[in-house]
Amino acid sequence: MFDVTNNRHRMAEIAGQHVARDLVWVVGDIRNRDDVLLAAEGCQGIIHLAGVLTPACAADPVLGAEVNLIGTLNAFEAARRHGIGAVIYAGSAGVFGPHSGQVPEPTTHYGAFKLACEGSARAYWHDHGIASVGFRPFVVYGPGRDTGLSAGPTLACKAAAQGEPYVLPFTGSSGLVYVEDVAAAFVHAVLGKPQGARVCNFVGETASVDDVLVEIRRIVPDARVSAEGPPLPIAIGQSEAELDDFFPNRPRTSLAEGVALTIAHYRTVDAARRVPA
Repeated sequence: MFDVTNNRHRMAEIAGQHVARDLVWVVGDIRNRDDVLLAAEGCQGIIHLAGVLTPACAADPVLGAEVNLIGTLNAFEAARRHGIGAVIYAGSAGVFGPHSGQVPEPTTHYGAFKLACEGSARAYWHDHGIASVGFRPFVVYGPGRDTGLSAGPTLACKAAAQGEPYVLPFTGSSGLVYVEDVAAAFVHAVLGKPQGARVCNFVGETASVDDVLVEIRRIVPDARVSAEGPPLPIAIGQSEAELDDFFPNRPRTSLAEGVALTIAHYRTVDAARRVPA
């Protein structure tokens, strides 16, 4: 694990204290090439998830570019220097923007940086033979997905589980994909032997924010959750054909099941928090 801090709270919450404690953990900055090179030494594969999300990129575009774009280049450079054959990286549905679900046309700095990463991945395959798979997840929800503009579905589940009010900051429809389905795809990619520079849309189940609220209230009838604000700046209707070809037997968690699992997780976390030390 390579991270900018040694804060293992989220890892412990998801995987357990023993995993968080025993995991080899290197602290460094993804913007610093030497830090990344040192962390990647001896590795057989790279899963690159480091990034700052849409609000942070809007607030400081230069920092967003340093983390999201330069950080990705550093990951590929580490693969090149250490003879690692592939980089599996987190792209984003934000590359599409609100106007077309077929042609990338981002209207956010975040989406623009993610689109640039895809081009650089193709260049590393062309120039150095470093393969890559970039997944473009839409709205990822589930345990641990609690930061960024699109974290609303997770935070609504968490609030319902803990008896707190919450207002999702967007409305409309989007693809919703459960976090464990995304994790399974990354594991499948890094353990395989991908060729080329593949990019896969990861849509999940297309549903509205109202559908999310319905599923939450199905489990927590008195949940104080609602939604307001504009839709996310991402068009819908994208094909998952590339993902189907790459990972045909992948898990496909339904929205109903994913919401139930997320609420159950945060109920467990809340119960543990209330136990006296």
